[in-house]
Amino acid sequence: MHVTITGAAGFLGRKLAGRIAAEGAIGGRPVSGMTLFDVIAAEAPAAPFPVRCVTGDIADAPTVAGLVTAATGVVVHLAAIVSAQAEADFDLGWRVNLDGTRTLLEACRAAGSRPRVVFTSSVATFSGGQGAVIRDETRPVPGNSYGAQKAAGELLIHDYTRKGFVDGVALRLPTVVVRPGRPNRAASSFASSILREPFLGEEANLPVPEDFALWIASPRTATDWLLHACAIDGGALGLDRGVNPPGLTVTVGQMLAVLRAVGGAEAARLVRRVEDREVADIVGTWPARFDDARARALGFPPHESLEALLRAFLEDDLAATRALRSA
Repeated sequence: MHVTITGAAGFLGRKLAGRIAAEGAIGGRPVSGMTLFDVIAAEAPAAPFPVRCVTGDIADAPTVAGLVTAATGVVVHLAAIVSAQAEADFDLGWRVNLDGTRTLLEACRAAGSRPRVVFTSSVATFSGGQGAVIRDETRPVPGNSYGAQKAAGELLIHDYTRKGFVDGVALRLPTVVVRPGRPNRAASSFASSILREPFLGEEANLPVPEDFALWIASPRTATDWLLHACAIDGGALGLDRGVNPPGLTVTVGQMLAVLRAVGGAEAARLVRRVEDREVADIVGTWPARFDDARARALGFPPHESLEALLRAFLEDDLAATRALRSA
């Protein structure tokens, strides 16, 4: 079985590719090869099978057509323009996040192998703010362009699956914390910054109050979910291919308390409250509480504690992040 990962140069793409390379199989099915695609070159992990790295534009049909063949059994679609950037550049967001998804699905359709397509959707497909509780039957009403683009992508996944062109899963990822590397243009970037920058001896800006709640997931658990989504029985999903995984609801105050417990008072003092109305307006529409009964029934693993999440970052990614900052 061949595996294709788009957005493979990003941190989740790297972690997912590394896990597949190390394990050599997905859901008990041996992997025979892997294609890693992104707008910049991905780094191929050491693997017991061939790994091909391709660069290009996810919305360019001739390029994307070469990413999927009759041997492709799994496609994980991570490539995207992130939330604040999608809001600031309307045309680019729709081109990458919707046109790119449609282009990839057309490549899958043309290949004729009906691959499992795991589409990374987002908490941003919903709105309602802090008081909302999202259930599996809750109708997506996005409060920003990024959420609208992801919701539109989910509809494509549903219809291409219904038509038998792919076997899709739309995984609505929470805010992933702690992201390694540098801050990016995601509106939720502060959620990683307030737990990452203090361990690098740098200040972190906090644009929301301490009682603000977020629905989050660690990179470790998000990778586990992606692998589970690659292997899950499509028949168990039925027509509804969207899944709210079992994320963790926390307040900013709880995050700062764990930062203080693990990193000490000096680390906590490096977080400073700075108003950013653009960021606050985007994330303020996102709900923080989800009913995840369906995901748990489908076998998606539960989330670890907030302290375990932070300690996993220190163990897995702090050294590499520090090296990147000093390069």
